Amino acid sequence: MKAKDYITLEEEYGAHNYHPLPVVLTKGKGPYVWDVDGKKYFDFLSAYSAVNQGHCHPKIVKALTDQAKQLCLTSRAFYNDCLGPYEEYVTRFFGYDKVLAMNTGAEAVETALKLARRWGYEKKNIPVNEAMIICCDGNFHGRTITVISLSTDPSSYEGFGPYTPGFIKIPYNNVHALEKVLREQGPRIAAFLVEPIQGEAGVMVPDEGYIKKCYNLCKEHNVLFVADEVQTGIARTGKRICCDHEGVHPDILILGKAISGGVLPVSAVLSNNEIMLTIKPGEHGSTFGGFPLACRVAQAALKVVEDEKLAEKAAYMGKIVRNYLKSIPSDRIELVRGKGMLNAIVITPKNGVEAWDICMAMAKNGVLAKPTHRHIIRLAPPLVIRESQLMQALEIISKTILSFD
Repeated sequence: MKAKDYITLEEEYGAHNYHPLPVVLTKGKGPYVWDVDGKKYFDFLSAYSAVNQGHCHPKIVKALTDQAKQLCLTSRAFYNDCLGPYEEYVTRFFGYDKVLAMNTGAEAVETALKLARRWGYEKKNIPVNEAMIICCDGNFHGRTITVISLSTDPSSYEGFGPYTPGFIKIPYNNVHALEKVLREQGPRIAAFLVEPIQGEAGVMVPDEGYIKKCYNLCKEHNVLFVADEVQTGIARTGKRICCDHEGVHPDILILGKAISGGVLPVSAVLSNNEIMLTIKPGEHGSTFGGFPLACRVAQAALKVVEDEKLAEKAAYMGKIVRNYLKSIPSDRIELVRGKGMLNAIVITPKNGVEAWDICMAMAKNGVLAKPTHRHIIRLAPPLVIRESQLMQALEIISKTILSFD
């Protein structure tokens, strides 16, 4: 079969809910992927930052295969010998009392929302069914009905109503807007849900101090600070989690994607006993949440982050990326922004050329990335990439952009 044959099969038999670049991948190793024709690419998307540890990291794959020969799934109807050790490891790794293991980022967000509401009723004494959660314009927290109810992007929510009530939307990167809502409605507000950097919105990095100020306001008004670090967590931005840049320890931390190194769908919600223990047996869960295979893989993936100092590496390499991109002499580049190894190029549309066209040309030249919001190219390579490899990829990106001038 040729590449076009695989694309045709997806077009004919799969739902049309994605618009991929026309590249059919078959193999990955470290920062590289190969297509079915044998062409080699730098992966500068990392499965939306799920593959921070690189494709098919041998230590993570070994954890997967070793456990797969032993026991894959028990459900939570029984104990298993993998979940407890993983829970101990992950809670100590991030500094929390408890973890609730789930599978996907969207499930983890839903879990955090349920926890926040339950805490609001049981601990803050918010009147029944009146709890409110604050979120931000431009957010992306997933695709479930409740999560799209938070969205301000019509492509996410239009045609899927009626929407889940109980949310207040405020501008992102606006401390005063948060302060105003808390001052006016604080007694009914259970939580403030925020991404430390809005990835899907185009790598929107807030002002320095924004996260800390928001956290302090939440403490002042007895409101939970909930950080969605599904994309920014696990070393991507140069710290274990992005909130670490401002010394903020979220009341509820949401993780996913790279917590398994991209090997399995694994997510986690972490908090302390006062919050987590408001949910009792039978009130929340998942057949696959915390299954043995996931526990072994996630523990191995986090150990790779620690052993290979991927957070420190991301901080160092991210500066190289932004400095290099800012030096490209092209009037097509309007802005370069990011933190660590989560970066974006804002493109000025010109002569009908948009970010998609540049990404198509980059793919032809050997670097895979994906546009967001038509004029933004997000760049997020695996954190295991070596500096020499990074420079080679950046040269390809530069030459590609300059070819459109």
